[in-house]
Amino acid sequence: MSEHPDAALVRRGYDAFSKGDMDALGRLMTADVIHHVPGTHPLSGHHKGREAVLDLYRRFGEETGGTMRVDLHTVLVDGRGHAMSFHTFYADRKDRGMEIGGGLFFTVVGGKITDIDECTADIDEENAFWA
Repeated sequence: MSEHPDAALVRRGYDAFSKGDMDALGRLMTADVIHHVPGTHPLSGHHKGREAVLDLYRRFGEETGGTMRVDLHTVLVDGRGHAMSFHTFYADRKDRGMEIGGGLFFTVVGGKITDIDECTADIDEENAFWA
């Protein structure tokens, strides 16, 4: 049994993100994609447009001095253009480290990612880490 195309798309996104391949990642998104980052820290908010989203990902890498890594655990789909991923995020920043569970809720239209809603296991820890 083959993997659903939306799950495969999300997995390709995680792979490109993990490799720092912003060109490949950008090709998986629509031009008007939005990534919603929860919290009250400087990187939280609604990042609108492919370039803004890719800039967010570049900032994640810069802010963590390249220590950031994400281990994907599973991807779930509903067959109607939605996918959910669950992962563990690891990074060091300044004098702290973080290992935290998280997930993304994707909307997929026409084989491309149009919306990403981010969730975290501990919003207070995220806010403290990125502050």
